[in-house]
Amino acid sequence: MATEASGTQAIDRAAQLLVRVVEASQPPSIGELSERAGLPKSTTSRLVGALERQGLIQRLGARGRLRPGPVLLRYASRDASQTLVELAAPSLRRLADASGETINLAVPGVDGVEHLAQEDTAHFVGVTDWVGRRVPFELAANGKCFLAFGGGSVANAEQIRARGYATSIDELEVGLTAMAAPVLGTNDTAIAALSISGPSSRLTTARIEELAPILKAEASTLSRQMRGAA
Repeated sequence: MATEASGTQAIDRAAQLLVRVVEASQPPSIGELSERAGLPKSTTSRLVGALERQGLIQRLGARGRLRPGPVLLRYASRDASQTLVELAAPSLRRLADASGETINLAVPGVDGVEHLAQEDTAHFVGVTDWVGRRVPFELAANGKCFLAFGGGSVANAEQIRARGYATSIDELEVGLTAMAAPVLGTNDTAIAALSISGPSSRLTTARIEELAPILKAEASTLSRQMRGAA
């Protein structure tokens, strides 16, 4: 009987934590969640771990802040990914035309960046199909956007937020450079990202600075469209 009561209490506490994460205006940390729920940090961490394993909660990076997991996101908006891809298609095409490089639309996944759509480069060198591939947050330009604009931990987060885009130069792969700008939701958390990638020999510092305003403008346009579609 005591075991049954203990199990029920654990379920209640886990549900309470889940509700707090879902309803939070900004993604909370484990410590903040523990304080708000009035639970020991060790208990909170253990329950959050169980929710993470079931895909109900996710965190960006090893010490990242907490946000609803992929299971809840898929249930809440089963057609959202398709809507996002459809809304983003013109932006991907315009960025491809303007840059001549590979353009991607990505979203944060439970274990890394997930790529939903791509417009290929006009060059022979640099064509890589990223759709369906998952890469670590910390190594990818779009992943850094999710961390910087989602409460996660990433180097130069303040700089990324200030300039409105992130870069990854020879990090994911030597010779590969990428830049990405966040698509922001209603709480200014990155729900997606647009990126430009190509050989480091073409995406130089000067070229990145030249393309940055165009990339940020398209990301802002998509942000407004997504808010209107929500």
